[in-house]
Amino acid sequence: MMAKEAEKKSGLEGATDAVKRAGETVREAASSAAQNAASLNAKVIDHAEENVREAFKALRAAAGSTSIQDVVKAQTDYVKEQGARSMAQAREVGEMIAQFGRSAMETWRPKN
Repeated sequence: MMAKEAEKKSGLEGATDAVKRAGETVREAASSAAQNAASLNAKVIDHAEENVREAFKALRAAAGSTSIQDVVKAQTDYVKEQGARSMAQAREVGEMIAQFGRSAMETWRPKN
């Protein structure tokens, strides 16, 4: 009878430990997700600020132009540069999200 009692207690302790570990994993994942969201939001804001600065720079160039050719060149340059900038920004955000996903998967992998 004592062996069965000890076995039940051991099983209960094991289950309790497993629940505690699961809770710790959930807390760790939630904390990491919040940090990742804050990092991503900051990066998106940085990109928006950069894009606005560049748009105003192009507007100033167009406004200071003395010919229609200069206006067209300023607009063409801006569109070309903004296209490249947008691709780089999308790549950067995509890489951040992929890294967040890899980190999240590591959180849920069993620890030995």
